[in-house]
This record gives sequence, structure tokens and C-alpha cells, in this order.
Amino acid sequence: MSEKFIEFKNVTYTYEPEEQGEAKPSPALCNIDLTVNRGEFVAVLGHNGSGKSTLAKLTNAILVPESGTVTVDGIDTSDEDRLTDIRRKVGMVFQNPDNQIVATIVEDDVAFGPENLGVAPDEIRRRVDDALKAVGMYDYRLREPHKLSGGQKQRVAIAGIIAMQTGCIVLDEPTAMLDPRGRREVFDTVRRLNREMGITVLFVTHFMDEAVKADRVIIIDSGRLCLDGTPREVFSHAARLAEIGLSVPQVTALFLRLRELGVDVDPTTFTVEQAVPQLRALLEGRAHA
Repeated sequence: MSEKFIEFKNVTYTYEPEEQGEAKPSPALCNIDLTVNRGEFVAVLGHNGSGKSTLAKLTNAILVPESGTVTVDGIDTSDEDRLTDIRRKVGMVFQNPDNQIVATIVEDDVAFGPENLGVAPDEIRRRVDDALKAVGMYDYRLREPHKLSGGQKQRVAIAGIIAMQTGCIVLDEPTAMLDPRGRREVFDTVRRLNREMGITVLFVTHFMDEAVKADRVIIIDSGRLCLDGTPREVFSHAARLAEIGLSVPQVTALFLRLRELGVDVDPTTFTVEQAVPQLRALLEGRAHA
């Protein structure tokens, strides 16, 4: 049976006006009900301003709900006395890697979180080494962070969360500022941590090729949760996605077009791995025709 880790119950959040006297804006999130189970890898998609980042910040009490409740492993995030407990359970990685580096040496940066938790020095040393090895950055432990690539900096940020032994990582568009290689390094690292260490992942992104590799995809539009399911279930709603300004993955778009042309393919195909056998079979069929 699945175990709840993060739970939103009827959550609404509205930002305060930027200027005094301005009317209060529309809610950034409205009446959100959502459960993320322990060990899940959940991708969150939506266009800019849809509420994705607000959702992410509500998971570890950077923001607290205007109404409704958010709980993390049973702890209400509005309980100010439990903030440390909440942030021990949920760590966050943000879009700009430079904004997350606090030390001049990589291993010192990873040690920052455990030091603030009062972890013993010998235990910090072990955690830092293990965390850097887990993200493939152990050989860079004595480097200066500003000399690393964007993808490497994000992996250092992820190592810092692992060193705090959190059960969940929430990533708010962590690959948006990276080149294709950096994007792949970061995403593959997070997916491996989920698969091998059982870390719960909430991955906010606008890249379809990342979302299709999650266990589950959530679509947010204008502050409301409008689709929630497996990648196959969500990306089968091509018309609904188009209505809210999102496209299906490129592979899915290709297969939908092939289906329109009368080619016998599965229109819910959404990854290259799923596409290759079908295309090979089509080509072999034509060769033997």
C-alpha cells in the first residue's frame, strides 16, 4: 500500500500586491488537492505563471497556504515550531544554480546543511563523501564551485540535500538554465537517486522529454490542477493540452500524425524507446511487402 508523504488539502494561495493600494491578484493556486506518495517521481508541468513554483514552495514551508493545509510526513507546514523538521524532510533545488552556492569549496558547500543541523564532524565527513559520490561529483570535492558548469553546480546542490538525509527533493525547473548536456546530467542524477535510494521527487519542468520519464505527471493551469496520471494517461489528452498552451512530446506528435495518415501505430507512444520497435516493424513490413 502506498504511503502518503506530501499532501495538499483544498489549498489556495494568493500573493500580496506588489504595490500598496493595488488590488489583490487572482490566486496563484486554487483549491488544490494532491497527494505525493513516498518514493514517487512526480513531474509538474504548466506554462509560465501557472502556479508550478508556488506549488513547489508550499511543500517545505517557504510559503504556507492562505487556506487549506499542506502536510509533510504528517507535519502541518503552517506549524512554525516544526520548520526545521519539515526542511529535514524536504529539500529544494532552484532554477539558478549560482543562487544556491554558499561556500568557496565544493565539499564545504555540501557540508553547510548538516553543520547547521548540528551533526557531528565525523558524521558530516561521511555524509559529504557519500553524497558527492551519489551525484558523481566526488572527484570535484576540492574545486571552487564558480569554476563548475551549471549542471555540475546543480548536482552539488542536490548533494547538499542528500547530505541532510531528506526523504524528498523538490526541484523547481532545475534544468531551465542548462545546456542539453547539463540537463541530461541533472535529470539522470535525480532519476537514479529516486530509483536506487527511494528518494521522493517532485520535479517542476517545462521540458516534455523530462516529464515523460516520471512515474506520474501533473498539469497545472491558471492555479488549478487539471490533469494527473501516468505519462501515457496525461499525454493521451493532446487536445486538452493544446487548449492550455502545452504540446505533447515530439514523439507523440509524430505518432499522432502517422495515425492520422492511416499508419497503424500506437498514438499514446511518448518516448523514443517506445517508438523504435514500432518504426522498425513498419520498415521491416515495407521491406517484405
